[in-house]
Amino acid sequence: MSSALLAIGRRRTTAERRRDRERDIIRATRELFDERGTIDAQIDDIAKRVGINKALIYRHFAGKEELFALTLVDYLGELDERLEAVDGPRKAPMNRLRSLSEVFVDFCLEYPAFADCAMSLLRRTGEQLFGEITEPVMIKLGNAMAAALDRISTILKAGQRTGVFDEVDTDYLANHLYTQTLGAMHMARMGLIVSRQTGDMAHPVVHHADISTVRATAITATLATAVGRKALAGTTTRSTKKATARRSPSSTAGENQ
Repeated sequence: MSSALLAIGRRRTTAERRRDRERDIIRATRELFDERGTIDAQIDDIAKRVGINKALIYRHFAGKEELFALTLVDYLGELDERLEAVDGPRKAPMNRLRSLSEVFVDFCLEYPAFADCAMSLLRRTGEQLFGEITEPVMIKLGNAMAAALDRISTILKAGQRTGVFDEVDTDYLANHLYTQTLGAMHMARMGLIVSRQTGDMAHPVVHHADISTVRATAITATLATAVGRKALAGTTTRSTKKATARRSPSSTAGENQ
C-alpha cells in the first residue's frame, strides 16, 4: 500500500476518533445536566466523566457555550423523535397541537436541564451567540430547533385552512409557542408562586406551585394562543347576545316613549 493511501487512512481514523470523543463529551455533558442541572455542570466535571484532560475539551469546542449548544441539539433530537411518534396528519389540527404540546411539556418536566439550557441561549442576542458559538454549530442548533418548530407551523397552517386557528404568521407563532412553553416550564422548575397577603400588615407570600396545574395551564395556553382572536371574537359575540337578551321588550318600549 502506498504511503499516500496510508496517510489518508490515518487521517480518516483520526477524524473518526475526534467525532467519537465529541459524542462522548456531549453525552457526559447531558448526563451531568440531568443529574445536577446546567448551573452545577462544570467543565472539570465533564472532563472527569469522559476521562480526559480539561484542555482537550477546548480543542473540540470553542467554549462552554458551544458545548452547551450542542448538548441542546442532542436534547432537541430526542424531543423531535417523540413529537414525530405522536403526530399524524389525519388528526384534527387542534388534537395534533394538543398532542405535541403535551409531549413538549412532559419532555421539559422530565428533563428540566433542557428547559434551562434552552432558556439560557434564548437570553442571548444573535450577536452574542455568534461571538460565542462557531457557525457550523449555530447551523446544527438552528436545524435542530427548526425541526420541532416546523412541525408546529405545519399544524397551525392546517388549523388555519379549517378555520380553527388565528390567521397569523405561523413561523412567528410557532416560535412564540416554543418560548411561551419554556417560560411556563421555568415556573415549574422554580416551583414557586408569589402573592400578596391581605390585611393591615400586607406582605408577599410564597406558595409552592402545583406541577400538574402548571402542566395543564401550559397546554391550555398553547391551544388558546393558537386560536387567538377567533376565541375573543366568539366571546364578544356571545356577550353582545346576552346583553341584548337581558333587555326585555317592555323595557325597550319604555325607553322609546
